[in-house]
Amino acid sequence: MKIVVLVKEVPDTYGDRKLDLETGLADRAAGDVVLDEITERALEVALAYADKNAGTEVVALSMAPESATASVRRALAIGATSAVHIVDEELRGADLGLTAEALAAAIRRAQPDLVITGNLSTDGSGGMIPAMLAEHLGFVQATALSAIEIAADAVSGTRATDAGPQQITAPLPAVVSITEALPEARFPNFKGIMAAKKKPLEQLSLADLGVSADPSAAARTIMTSVAEKPPRAAGVKITDEGDAAAQLVEFLAQNRLV
Repeated sequence: MKIVVLVKEVPDTYGDRKLDLETGLADRAAGDVVLDEITERALEVALAYADKNAGTEVVALSMAPESATASVRRALAIGATSAVHIVDEELRGADLGLTAEALAAAIRRAQPDLVITGNLSTDGSGGMIPAMLAEHLGFVQATALSAIEIAADAVSGTRATDAGPQQITAPLPAVVSITEALPEARFPNFKGIMAAKKKPLEQLSLADLGVSADPSAAARTIMTSVAEKPPRAAGVKITDEGDAAAQLVEFLAQNRLV
């Protein structure tokens, strides 16, 4: 079986995250960048299956600037068989539509049996890429799985809903997304880190994939303005002189909180 896992480099959740006010994009130089934890968990799902099924090929796929190569290498160090890194300056600031189109083209080129992704990236939090990929590829989809079981010809799992757990089964090929309920990824050991240096890592451009970023070729989202969040204002201090409760109720009412 061949499994493609989407991995993504994101600004460190515990570090500084800022917007570049000229481009409206995340300022990657403002802090540390890491491999998104949810994509590491997706990779762990694939590797856990590969551990029990000899001959399974796990391909890590990322669309990111060339500076993200180290993060892609981390996916190899964790255990991926090979990696594909889509790098193209025309992808700078790509919206969900262009992102899905480029990723789908790379996946189609790889001809996998299964695609595994996280349900929601830490930075963009769009949550639409898995479904968009399934539409582009013509694969069935099983999204937001909190438990998953992969078989030779199907994938099944559990999705949490307001009405309770929902059992899902889908034939392969399929696109599945997982939640943080799945186990954390294994930590890359020294052997894995050294092996990653020799594993295949292919770089592809939009031209290689036959995808155009030209807005005239397909509708693209356009950002018209961007601004920093204003500083947080000082809170209202209520001094209790026997009427604190009345003041509190008035404050809540004025702010439509009651």
